This record gives sequence, structure tokens and C-alpha cells, in this order.
Amino acid sequence: MTTPRHGGRRQDGSRRGRPAGPRGAGPPRGRAGPARPPEVDPARQAALELLTAVRVRDAYANLALPAILRRYRLHDRDAALATELGYGTLRAIGLLDAVIEECTDRPMAKVEPALLDALRLGAYQLLRTRVPVHAAVDTTVELVRAEAGSRSAGFVNAILRRVGELDEPAWVARLAPPVDDDPVGNAAFAHAHPRWIAQAFADALGGTAELADALAADDARPEVHLLARPGEISAAELALVTGGEEAPYSPYGVHLPAGSGDIGELDAVAEGLAIVQDEGSQLVALALARAATTGADGGRWLDLCAGPGGKAVLLGGLAALDGIEVDAVESAAHRADLVRRVTDGLPVTVHAADGRDAPLPDGAYDRVLVDAPCTGLGALRRRPEARWRRRPDDVAGLAKLQRELLSAALRHVRPGGVVAYVTCSPHLSETVGVVGAVARRGSGVERLDAREYLPGVPGLGAGPAVQLWPHRQGTDAMFLALLRRT
Repeated sequence: MTTPRHGGRRQDGSRRGRPAGPRGAGPPRGRAGPARPPEVDPARQAALELLTAVRVRDAYANLALPAILRRYRLHDRDAALATELGYGTLRAIGLLDAVIEECTDRPMAKVEPALLDALRLGAYQLLRTRVPVHAAVDTTVELVRAEAGSRSAGFVNAILRRVGELDEPAWVARLAPPVDDDPVGNAAFAHAHPRWIAQAFADALGGTAELADALAADDARPEVHLLARPGEISAAELALVTGGEEAPYSPYGVHLPAGSGDIGELDAVAEGLAIVQDEGSQLVALALARAATTGADGGRWLDLCAGPGGKAVLLGGLAALDGIEVDAVESAAHRADLVRRVTDGLPVTVHAADGRDAPLPDGAYDRVLVDAPCTGLGALRRRPEARWRRRPDDVAGLAKLQRELLSAALRHVRPGGVVAYVTCSPHLSETVGVVGAVARRGSGVERLDAREYLPGVPGLGAGPAVQLWPHRQGTDAMFLALLRRT
């Protein structure tokens, strides 16, 4: 993961001055003092191991963390602490690095990567948690002492004490671009997002009036959303057995508080009665199932980009209630196998094929879902490291793929049938840009007002497409356009 960089001047235009501190990039020179047994907190050690896995192996945090928690035998409060510290640090890396750099006299590239991971973990506790200053510093120092010795521990101790001299708002005021001169840059820094992503959000929102709220919601710990599998369990029953609350908009959704632990250990999830699925993902699939078609239905639906299978589970469950068959297409063989496993027992046939050229009949499906591969900018709150991995030049290649998949979907749908084009990204090039380009290329496509098929959901804008937002609806930033072939 590339280390984010920030500008090097204060608001008054002068160059940054760094407080007096350790000279050099590494630990201070001199004889190390007598060794003492380290007192290492396993929850913080697990969080630090997660940071290392993301940096060294390019691991996905949500996939790496469960194994780390098991290895350290962490449960309940300890597991929640490790998750909060690891995920929170990964989300805030841009802001943390800027503050750490201000407290050293050398560029970040000169700091040993392992020490930088520890500094980030300590700085996160100092700036974004209620952990007392002495505890945040001392526990981090002991982690470093156990792994790298007293000299490195002394270096980390000195830097973190300087970080703790100011709180987060004071550091933001000191280092962020002035809000009046650069509202996008200010919001991006304050809420730990790369500037290009903050600009993409502002473009999709139509300005900066809501930008700070959108980025703040995207930077917060998200609730856990569950899908009660249709025909298996109701949302009311799922809420009762999990201790959650029924979702406000999806009739199959249940919300659990952030930091609810290992969701896989819940009986309802372990028994296949429920899966983890954001309420926004539920809403866009439900909108496709509700959308008005014309002409006689043939009882066939298509999920053209099915992996890893969450929406195929929902569509398959709905289809089973009405005797409908679903074809699901996934290009990667291992992901196709995953779709087969999660849809076992449902009327879903999985095909390992490229959705742009799937061996399926044209004009044969009543409803087609295109949940297109995208930058994932709409789910950054659930993928803490993703915001620092994505790059602006990722968008063009994905937009080309999205246009090709949507064109394929319009071939497969029958006249009078409906295609739902969905992305988990608000970037205009991946949303209205794709739909507009495909619609302009051919005739015979009618755009439906997607708002009509999301009853009770507020803040849906002017239509006909819908862009959901964490700060408006409490969902991931899902985009939905409904197209009917005429």
C-alpha cells in the first residue's frame, strides 16, 4: 500500500517547522539501557500484525483479521479492541502520516516501515480514541521494545509524545488546507480521504455543501447489516435471535452495532439463515425484483456479475418463492464456486464465464442484474485500507468494462424486461457516465424512475437513477439505474 503524502506548508504559507525531536530516521544512537521484560497487550499486538499484513502482503484487512484474532485467541472486548484499532488506523493513515511527519525531522520514507506501523497505531489511539495518552504511548512503546529493542522504543516514544501534544482538531487546524480556500482539500484531510476521492464525492453530490457530512459518515465505524434469507427467516425473527434491530428500509434487513465481534459465530449466520449484506445492496436487488416489466414473463432472471454471491442469494430466495429460475455468471472460477456454495438449495445455476460473452441466450431474461466491478468507493467504510490503494487511473479501465457488461445485459434481457445497473461507487464516470454512454449508442432503451421501487427511502434526489449515501440513508454509496428494453 502506497504511503499517502500531504503538502509541506502551513496555512500562512511558511514551510513546516518540526518540533525539536529525534534527529535521523531511526532510533536514537547510544547504548541501550538494561532490557526489561516487555508487557505486550495481545489486542494491540493483533492490530499491529494486521497493519503489517496489509503493508507487506497487500492483504485485505477483512480477510486477514479473523485468522489473526483466532491466533491470539481474542474474543469479545479484546477482539473488538483489536478490530477498532486495526481498522481505525488503516482508515486514518493519510491524516496520521501527516501528523507523524510533522513530529519528525526526516521524510516518512526514511522511517523504518515496521516502526511506522507502530507509530500509526499509537497516533490513532492518541487522536481518535479515548485511550489515555500515557496508555497509548506506553503500550505502543512496549510493542516496539518486544520486537525491535529499547533504541527503537525510545524513538517511537519521543515521536508519540509530540503527537500527543495536540488533539485531532488542533492538528487538522494546523495542517489541513484552509476551508475557505480549498473546501475539498480541507474535508479530505479532516476525514482521512485522498483528495481525488473527496472530489469524486463532491462531484456526485453536486457541490461541497454535504461533502464533510458524507466523508465523516464514510470515515465512521459502520454498523453490521445482515440479510434474512427470504423463505428461511424473517427480519423480525433474525433481529430477535441476534439482538439486532430491523432495518429501516429493507424488509429483509437487520442492523447490529459496530464492533459486534465475529459475525460468523452467530447461530443464524453459521446455519445459513442469514448473511452479511449492506442494506444498500439489498435495496438495489429488491428494486430490480419490483420493477415493472411489460409483456409475458418467462420466469428467468440473470445475475451477470454474481461473485461473491450476496445478491444472488437474495434474488435466488425471492425467485424460489415464485417458481423462477436464476442464472448467475461469474468470470473467476474460485468466485463461481463461492456463488455455488452460498446459493446451494436455491434455484440458481452458476456459470463460470465472462459476463461480456456468456454462453447464454439473448432476449431470454425478464430481469438482469449488472452489479458491475468498480472502484468500490461506495464501501470504503467497510474496507479500511481500500481508500489508500485505489488510484484515479483505475477508473477509466473499469468504466470500459462496465459499459461492455451493461451492453451485454441489454442483449440478454427480453423486450419489456428490465436491467438494473448497479455499482458500489458514486464516481460519475462509473455511474451516470456509463448509463448515458450505453443508452446513447442504441435505441430501444427506456429509463425507469428507480425511486418508485425504493418505497419509504428518503433523500433519493431528482431521479431517474438513485445514488444512496452513508450520511443520507445509512447504507453504502450504491448507485442504481433501471433500464427497460422496449
